[in-house]
Amino acid sequence: MKINHIFFDLDHTLWDFETNSDITFNTIFEKHNVKVDLEKFLNYYRGINQKYWKLYRNEQVTKEELRVGRLKDTFQIIKFKATSNLIDNLAEDYIEYLPDNNQLFEGTHELLEYLKPNYQMHIITNGFNEVQSKKLKNSGLDKYFNQVITSENAGVKKPNPQIFNFALSKANATSGESMMIGDNWEADIMGAKNVGLDVIFCNFNKEPVSENIKSVNLLSEIKKYL
Repeated sequence: MKINHIFFDLDHTLWDFETNSDITFNTIFEKHNVKVDLEKFLNYYRGINQKYWKLYRNEQVTKEELRVGRLKDTFQIIKFKATSNLIDNLAEDYIEYLPDNNQLFEGTHELLEYLKPNYQMHIITNGFNEVQSKKLKNSGLDKYFNQVITSENAGVKKPNPQIFNFALSKANATSGESMMIGDNWEADIMGAKNVGLDVIFCNFNKEPVSENIKSVNLLSEIKKYL
């Protein structure tokens, strides 16, 4: 069946989360006069953040536990004494400032311009409502997408089949005419494949993948499949 609907993940797929996050921490650490080695902090934080997001996807931590826990754990590892008040303020400012930085992966706008005439495009994201809408608007990506489905709106997170079925319903699409494009093997690729969507894995880290899964190392390579 011909593909008519394309569902994109946002963070780490189109929106360069790590770069934007790093810039945000630099800003809020200066604001709150946090005297730490930023690179040392970030080296630990990135892995801890990924761990917390996996727990969040699996309903093992709450949104608030994710926001605070990732900071608290990182400060503990680098032996920086951060008060609960400081951590709360940093967690709040991080969410506020993050959408102000909008580096995109190379070729994002070019790819979306190429696809827009021939496909209806949508977003499926586990990110927080209050942040994702600002990211899309501030980065100029909102004009490309018909539906933006968040896990908070759907009530479940990728890879839960319900979020993909919810997204298909919102887009008035069937799984057979739909494709999911994302960077997370478990949440995006296996989650979408299990409900019958075609998939493209944004394999920016060049991991070994199953041969029967379409995989790209650059966004521009998606054009060879669509």
